[in-house]
Amino acid sequence: MKKDCSMEEVMQNLQAPFPSKDIEWRVSRSGQSNGKKYAFVLAYVTNRAIQNRLDEVFGPAGWQNDFSDFMQGVLCTISCYVDGEWIKKSDGAEQTQFESLKGGLSSAMKRAAVQWGIGRYLV
Repeated sequence: MKKDCSMEEVMQNLQAPFPSKDIEWRVSRSGQSNGKKYAFVLAYVTNRAIQNRLDEVFGPAGWQNDFSDFMQGVLCTISCYVDGEWIKKSDGAEQTQFESLKGGLSSAMKRAAVQWGIGRYLV
């Protein structure tokens, strides 16, 4: 964590909106109702953007992630060095249908990042 930043500033920096280049979209549901086609889309931040955000706020040596198997998915723990101690936040995800292992790791990290407030505004 940058030495001259308060915890409030750190959280503001973690929660800051991302540039549009770091946002991706996917269709979550689509169909037809009353003769009209529809699609619901979800916005999400890329895993690389999350890593860059953590580097910007804590420095490359000020955060780390750890993955472990959890039930039939994967659990990601993101640890950040704050005020002289490592603070951990975790979340998990199922393995995905496309590139199941890589997709599961990426999804779990994105979900763990939300625990830190990163990209939470997109939910």
